[in-house]
Amino acid sequence: MISFRKATIQDSSQIADLVNSAYRGDSSKKGWTTEADLLGGQRTDAQKIQEMIESSNSQIELAIDSTILGCVYLSTEEKNTLYLGMLTVNPELQSKGLGKLLLNRVEEIAQEKNCTTIRMTVISVRSELIAFYKRQGFVLTGEKEPFPEGDPRFGIPQMKLEFVVMAKTLS
Repeated sequence: MISFRKATIQDSSQIADLVNSAYRGDSSKKGWTTEADLLGGQRTDAQKIQEMIESSNSQIELAIDSTILGCVYLSTEEKNTLYLGMLTVNPELQSKGLGKLLLNRVEEIAQEKNCTTIRMTVISVRSELIAFYKRQGFVLTGEKEPFPEGDPRFGIPQMKLEFVVMAKTLS
């Protein structure tokens, strides 16, 4: 039975390991969310995860059974808008509906926080990921944002990258 809870500082290392396993290196190639061909290095580290958890405007929501299966970072830095990032599912469990369950939980949290929009950024060349989010009701806004190239804690780009902004309006 999958349940959800807010991450604590004690979860930081396990979350960092999960995120890195899903986005970087050989383990990430077991799933379809890998960025290993686009970025070298790590996706995050325990210190960055701790900072996210400790921020008053954000949280990391976990999908758990006996272990952490997935997570998503949420931030309410803009009025009525919930920013969604770092949606992660264990690579061996991808394509089984857990990502959709996490997105449903994100919508519940957005409504609890009186947010009317969920916003996210996706690397522009990740067409399969953009298509997934479109199937979940997100739309491309036409906005683009630069990729943070100067921070090796986020990864080392193998090519010029940028983000596209996607959003979903809640009813």
